[in-house]
Formats: sequence, C-alpha cells, structure tokens
Amino acid sequence: MKGSTGEILLAIIWHSRTGAAQALARAAAEGAGDSGRLLCAAQAGPDDLLAADGYLFVCPENLAAMTGVMKEMFDRCYYPLLGRVEGRPYATAIAAGSDGRGAQAQIDRIVTGWRLRRIADPIIVNLDAQSPEAILAPKTVPTGDLETCREMGAAFAEGLSLGIF
Repeated sequence: MKGSTGEILLAIIWHSRTGAAQALARAAAEGAGDSGRLLCAAQAGPDDLLAADGYLFVCPENLAAMTGVMKEMFDRCYYPLLGRVEGRPYATAIAAGSDGRGAQAQIDRIVTGWRLRRIADPIIVNLDAQSPEAILAPKTVPTGDLETCREMGAAFAEGLSLGIF
C-alpha cells in the first residue's frame, strides 16, 4: 500500500510537554528520511492517517497514561478510520519519568480496535523525573535513546518500502 502521494509514508504522530517525546519523534523522522512525516497530534486528522502506510505514536506518559492531546487525537480519528486501516503496521515510543507502561497499554488497546499490527517492541525511555520540578523541567534525551529512535524510523520506513510490513 502506498500513501496518497504514491510514496511509502510513515506518519510519526507525536505530542510533547517537556521536549523529550518531541526529540524522540524527530530522531525517528531523521531515520525515516523522506518516507517519514512528523504530525503534531493536536493537528493530525483522519485524512493524515489515511494517507500513511504505517504509524509511529510518540508521547510522554503523564499520571500513568498517555497525554490528553494524544488521547484527543485518537478520539477525533477513531471512528472515521474504523474499518479503513486494518492491518497497517504501528510502533510506539514513550517518554516516561519512571514507568511508561500505562501510556503504552492505552495506545495498544485503542489501536486494537483499528486492527493495527505492532511491528516492533515498544520503546520506553525512562528519564527518572520524580520531583515536581524534574517532571516539569525541559528534558534532554540521552544520545543512545535518540539513536534507538533513529534506527526505529529507518527500519520502519525500509520495511514499508520493501513491503515487509
């Protein structure tokens, strides 16, 4: 399947509060090259997702859940895409203070309804932010974690172009 432009397209849908998830999304987009498209969750709509062949969802975990902006994107897009994206591949990257599994589980549960296929283990980057000051502070993501996201973007885009996913 090809996106509406005729090119393989990996939609990297992201939301960030303190910069960590945005850095992960940008690294994945760098890896994906011309096949990747960054979409801010606040602006992403059903047509954007329909135009893509695969999805990388990137967000922070807040209070053991995905952020409200990412959830709102799913709320806006869920029913318009129901029955129209089955079998498309997806992956996730979560920026977390200590865990990340709550946000991860929410995304997995939502996309089960779309019948998406997970193609990679979740990336959860724990930044060990535990105090209110650390949680709210701008984040710097370790180089190794950014490289993991670059590799994810590159592998995902290549898998789409080769028809593996």
